[in-house]
Amino acid sequence: MQVSSTIIIPDSEIDLSAIRAQGAGGQNVNKVSSAIHLRFDINASSLPVACKQRLLQLRDQRISKEGVLIIKAQRFRTQEKNRDDALLRLRALVAAALVQKKARRASKPTRSSQKKRMDGKTRDGRTKALRGKVFD
Repeated sequence: MQVSSTIIIPDSEIDLSAIRAQGAGGQNVNKVSSAIHLRFDINASSLPVACKQRLLQLRDQRISKEGVLIIKAQRFRTQEKNRDDALLRLRALVAAALVQKKARRASKPTRSSQKKRMDGKTRDGRTKALRGKVFD
């Protein structure tokens, strides 16, 4: 499976199995295994180390403690469409992990923004001071 121009996941690393889908489907739902269970072992894959680390650091309930990504596709009524959907979701997840996020650098507020903030606080303080009791 082609993820990007440089990264390809071999089919041998992806384990697909057909299971019975939940939910609506009429009389067919109890007979046909149309849902797809996709299992992808992140640690044993041929992905770059940085990509593996980003995938494992995701707070995603589909990734087990052992580092196995499990995707259950049952959106469609046919096995072929569910297989394509599962592979598409895997590709999207891996492609997102390939992108390295820019490190955030803290910046100082400008002098004018500090002055504007302090002026606002002073103005609010004066307004609140006027709310005191009125004496006769």
